[in-house]
Amino acid sequence: MSDTTKPAPATRSEGFSLLKLLLEGRAFFALIVIVAVFSYLSPNYFTTSNFLIMASQVAIFGLLAIGMLLVILNGGIDLSVGSILALSGVIGGALMQGVEIDALGVILYPPVWAVVVITLVVGALVGAVNGVLVAYLKVPAFVATLGVMYVARGVALLMTNGLTYNRLAGSPDLGNTGFKWLGSERIAGVPISVLVLAFCAIVAWLVLSRTAFGRWLYASGGNERAAELSGVPVKFVKVTVYTLSGMLSAVAGLVLSSQLTSAGPTAGTTYELTAIAAVVIGGAALTGGRGTVLGTMLGAFVIGFLSAGLVITGVSSYWQTVFTGGVIVLAVLMNSIQTGKGGRKA
Repeated sequence: MSDTTKPAPATRSEGFSLLKLLLEGRAFFALIVIVAVFSYLSPNYFTTSNFLIMASQVAIFGLLAIGMLLVILNGGIDLSVGSILALSGVIGGALMQGVEIDALGVILYPPVWAVVVITLVVGALVGAVNGVLVAYLKVPAFVATLGVMYVARGVALLMTNGLTYNRLAGSPDLGNTGFKWLGSERIAGVPISVLVLAFCAIVAWLVLSRTAFGRWLYASGGNERAAELSGVPVKFVKVTVYTLSGMLSAVAGLVLSSQLTSAGPTAGTTYELTAIAAVVIGGAALTGGRGTVLGTMLGAFVIGFLSAGLVITGVSSYWQTVFTGGVIVLAVLMNSIQTGKGGRKA
């Protein structure tokens, strides 16, 4: 009697595991390659001081990217983050210049903590406008945030008449010093801006992984209708993520203005594209429901370290744009490979 048992099909577990590792860890591996290549090309790249300088620059993009991640997880997009950054910086700069009250004939100089609070509130309110437009008025996210992008930028230009607020360090006589602390000072050698980014990233990670809101966000981003039928407050989640995105944009605006000790209405131009790129490079799906804070942070560092390396090695700023665009296209391509044609994760 012959044995008719068919041999078990050969498994591809080793190759499959390697492919999965490369796809899911692409941002990390890309960062390692970038550091290795530019360290070889320039002796000034792989130094502690340079890494800290690059990290402080990445902090701006990272803060915007965290907010963008929340919106993209919900299946939306926020094109207004760069303009909110500029508007927030301008508002902070205007407050540092003093608020003139004509009726009383006085100029009030609010303390720095009040400047920060007011700026964050403004950023949150602008973000909430985006959320209301998308959640309740059913305006497509692309259109709503595009309109708010122009409005916020226009208001910033109107406030400054196209000029820049300088000398934001404050004066001891006026009691409004300390603004540059956020962008210039360090704790244990680490820039404050990097610590702010780390704090926001940890809070975002805890919210997404340890709270009901995080579960609601992933559920509504994966399938909004099913989430709504399951009792998820879909509209509340949508308004909240846009509000948080606006607030984080305001934080980024304050950090950038503090680093430069100046605030201009043209700050943050195209930063929304950089934030989206960081989220995509980090493995998030633009269709919503998939993405992590760690991946987004790695994506932000990939872009920041790549740009800094190109600058250090003397590459033209035009080529920097080309390289960044190429990285984004490659990241989207790898996302498509990972999810497959049927949308299933590889």
